[in-house]
This record gives sequence, C-alpha cells and structure tokens, in this order.
Amino acid sequence: MAMTSNKMVLNFVEDMKAMACPDSVIWIDGGEEQLDALRAEACTTGEILRLNDAQLPGCYYHRSAVDDVARVEDRTYICCKHKEDAGPTNNWMAPAEAYKMAGDIFKGAMSGRTMYVIPFSMGAIGSPFAKVGIEITDSIYVVLSMAIMTRVGADVLGMLGDSNDFVRGMHSKCQLDKEKRYILHFPEDNAIWSCNSGYGGNVLLGKKCFALRIASYQGRNENWMAEHMLILGIENPKGETKYVAAAFPSACGKTNLAMLIPPEGYRKQGYKVWTLGDDIAWIRMGEDGGLWAVNPEAGFFGVAPGTNRNSNPNALETTTSGTIFTNVVLKKDKTVWWEGMDKNPPEGALDWKGNPWDPASGETGANPNSRFTAPARNCPCIAPNWEDPVGVPLSAIIFGGRRARTAPLVYQSRDWQHGVFVGAIMASETTAAAAGAVGVVRRDPMAMLPFCGYNMGDYWQHWLNMGEKITKQPKIFNVNWFRLDEEGHFIWPGFGDNFRVLDWIIRRCDGAADAKETPIGFVPLPEDIDISGIDYMISPGRAFDGEALKDILSVDKSLWLEDVASIKEFFAGFGDKLPPEIAGELAELEKKLSV
Repeated sequence: MAMTSNKMVLNFVEDMKAMACPDSVIWIDGGEEQLDALRAEACTTGEILRLNDAQLPGCYYHRSAVDDVARVEDRTYICCKHKEDAGPTNNWMAPAEAYKMAGDIFKGAMSGRTMYVIPFSMGAIGSPFAKVGIEITDSIYVVLSMAIMTRVGADVLGMLGDSNDFVRGMHSKCQLDKEKRYILHFPEDNAIWSCNSGYGGNVLLGKKCFALRIASYQGRNENWMAEHMLILGIENPKGETKYVAAAFPSACGKTNLAMLIPPEGYRKQGYKVWTLGDDIAWIRMGEDGGLWAVNPEAGFFGVAPGTNRNSNPNALETTTSGTIFTNVVLKKDKTVWWEGMDKNPPEGALDWKGNPWDPASGETGANPNSRFTAPARNCPCIAPNWEDPVGVPLSAIIFGGRRARTAPLVYQSRDWQHGVFVGAIMASETTAAAAGAVGVVRRDPMAMLPFCGYNMGDYWQHWLNMGEKITKQPKIFNVNWFRLDEEGHFIWPGFGDNFRVLDWIIRRCDGAADAKETPIGFVPLPEDIDISGIDYMISPGRAFDGEALKDILSVDKSLWLEDVASIKEFFAGFGDKLPPEIAGELAELEKKLSV
C-alpha cells in the first residue's frame, strides 16, 4: 500500500511497475519490524546469511555474482541532451537512446519478484542540505543496505510532501547479464537507472550515483557543492574544534585519515579527531559567509582488505554490529576474515565465491574489493554533531595524491583561485596493485573524475564562482603521504602521524604557523612540523629524522616542469571549457618554475 499521496511519486512508481511487471509491491517504511521480516526472508532464500550473533550481533554475509564485484565505469553514462555538457571525462549517451535501451532490458524484469519502493533521504531529516530519493529495486540486499547507508521510510515522504524535488532511482538485478549491465544517470531529469548488477557500488543509488553525479549537477544549479570528500574535526586541548574536508583518489588512505587516531604525544595533550564522514561532503554557503559541510550518508561502504587494528582500529570496531559484509571470507564459526585483517588466515573457511578455501593455495580468500556496509553511529570516533542539520564550518580543504617524487609532504595554495588549480591538477601514480604500468600519472581532479555529473571544465568554473560568492574562504592545501627515497621506500610514516600535518594546517588557518613561499605555494618550515616521538625506520639503518623531513618538504623545479607538460596535455582535452583563470594559473606556475 502506498505511503504517500504525492502524485509525482505515485506516477513514477506506477510507470516503473508497468515496465518491470513485478508480482507485488512493498513500500519500505523504515521500521525494524519490516526490516527484520525482510532479513529473515533473505536468509531463507540464501540472498544473505546471518553471522555469529554472539561475536557479530545483527551482522549478515552477502555474495555478489563473481563477475559483478566493482563499479562498472566503462558502462556508466551521463545521459544529457548535449554531449559537450557531459564533457570529455564521462561516457555520454543521448537520453532517448538510454531510456529505450534500458527500458527494453527492464521490460518484465521483475516478473515473479517483489518490487520494493525505498523512500530515502541524503542528509538528516529536516536538514536544509537534505535531498530525497525514491529507489525501486528487486533486491532485499539493496533495501537492507540502503537502510544502513541512508535514512529510509515514512519520515522521508513526510519531508518531501507534495514536492517534485526527488531523484527517481530504478534498479533491477534483471538477469545479472554483464553484457547488459548499465548505470545510467539523467541529471536533467533527476533520474538514475541501474540494471543487471547486484554489487553495492552500482546499486545503492544514494551513494556515488545520487550523492555525487546527480548532486554535483544539482549543486551547480543551486549554488552548492557535492564533493568526494571526507569531513573530520580536530579538537585542541582547549576543547575548540576546527573542521576540514579532504579529497583523495582511491588507494590514498582516505578512510584511514577520516578515522585517524593522533600520536600518543598529542593525545596526552588532549587533542582528538572526530569523524563526520569518510567519503562524501555536501557543502553550502553559511550565514557567516563561509562554507559549511555535511555528510549526506548514514553509513560507511568501506573496502575490507587491509582494514585491521593497526591501520584503522576505528573502522574495524565500526563493523562489529549491524553490518553487512560482502565478498569476504566466511569462517567456520560464521564470522568473517579478509587479507590484511591479521596474520592468521582461517582453516576450513569458504572464499568469497563460496568455495572451500586453502590459505596455502596462493589464491586470495576475500575479493580485493570486498566491502562492509556499517552504520556510521557505530564508529567510536563519530563526532557528537555529525548529524547537525546545519553542518560544520570548514577551516580548510585538503587535496591529496600519491606522488613518488614531485609533490612535497604538504603545501598551501596562495589563494582560492590557485587552490582550485591545485585541486584541478590532482594526480596519483599507479602502483603495483593497480592495473597497467607502474608509475603512470593519472589525473583525478578533486578526486571527482569518475563522479562529476557534468563537464569538468564547467565544474572548475563552479568552484571559481563559489569562491567569489563566499566572504570567508577556507584555506586550500595539498598533501602527499607517499614520497619515496632513492631505494623506493616511503619516507613519511603516515597513518596516525599524518595528524602532525593536520596540526600545521590548522595552525596556518589560525595564522599561528610560518611557511616558505615556493613556485608551487607555501611549504612549511621544517621546524614547524612536530616530529617528536616518531619511531619509524624508512629503511634498514635509516630512521626518520629532521633531514628526512627536509627531504620530503623539498620542491624540485625540474620535476615540476615535467609535470607542467603533463598538465598541459590533460587540460587540452577540455578545449574552451577550461576556465581562463585555471589556464592562467598553469602559465604562472611554469613562469615561476623557469626562474
């Protein structure tokens, strides 16, 4: 029975029902009684498995199809009227063509199945940031995961009222046919269609699909920003908290930074780090003329392998209740394991495909992209105000990448415009873990390359425009935890010691730390980064010390001039969509480096 009288919502549901032909329709009210019944049903059909309730209360195990374990970027499209509006970094398809193609795939796809209608809110109910979506699906896994990742149910429809401002999400597993697997975004129609996938990144439509691709388009039109950023708070011994948002490409330690534990010396002084979000930030202008941010999600969709008590104890603790694990190792006692969790791979376990697994076989037990979907409220360091409807004021925005030689440990942009340029040239170098050749520079502006819902040249212009509208501009920084020495060893210890850099950043925002001007921006004086208490061996016989710090704060002009050539090549793809201010910043960089 429908839970709303909103005619636009009812028409959307009826249209999708007529296309997919389900046997029945269930509206998700958000109550535990209904969710418990769905969990029990999914356990009966084998869609999920209940885990050991004594050790992992309220936790479940899920497997996706073996050829359906990651986002399908090559089959992800922005479907807008004009190809130029999608830009050179997105796949484009004309809306009429996309609707026709997907409509044929969806036709009768839910025959013999139940259609679930999920009203969900990105952002706390009642927040001025909040946006509503309706996701239709034939997967209980999707229902249960959306109940973790978003706010679902009747309250959402109450907030929507009679408005037409909601995102229309249509998903069906269909036949899980990888040749007909598509993720289609229609920014001009506020719509997302996803077919033939059961993997969370493709089917939890509130995540990257809505909260970044569609929301980035909405933000440009409505004067706000949807960004692929964590949000954290840094509390000093006086009890004052400053907030930063930070963008990193994949494999750069984003979640670890979001849940960072300060070094012991800082903790003893009373410093704390608070997590507000690990992946997405929606940012609006505040009444004070600054930028305010919220995490629109209610949960974490984290990569399991490598998460352990040393790398990220807070993330591991977050997964101990109310969590859905996907494509990890299933142990005999109905608990879970993955590579990097500890050094004791279990005997007699099942691998992510459901087959008996022998740790000595050389095969990984968990899929490298195996996931946990966990409630944010579980996180031991979740900020007390993480659901504040007005968000938190940003003192700084941080960009980062993985550069072996080029970028120093940290540097600050000269101003907002230069900071947008710093974000626009963000890059990482491929490692042995990534597909393709090692050391290849991959540009990922603002970590948004796969997630911007429109032309990235227009996106940079939106950043520039936002900077002009605000009177209190956050300072913009770039960090690089991944500088290597001549032998290929990481020089900086990383993890909790990254707090030392955050401390300098906050002090710079407060005007309490000095810096040296270089061609790329302001770099810390070595004495302004506190390295006391670091116990880290870069390599046998070489401990981290003041000389190592000077090394990773150095700026090599010749390497940067090489990078300028790479940046020019990347920017050329945007033609006249490249804002002249950004082109001017590149020319200025080249000039400063050539002196």
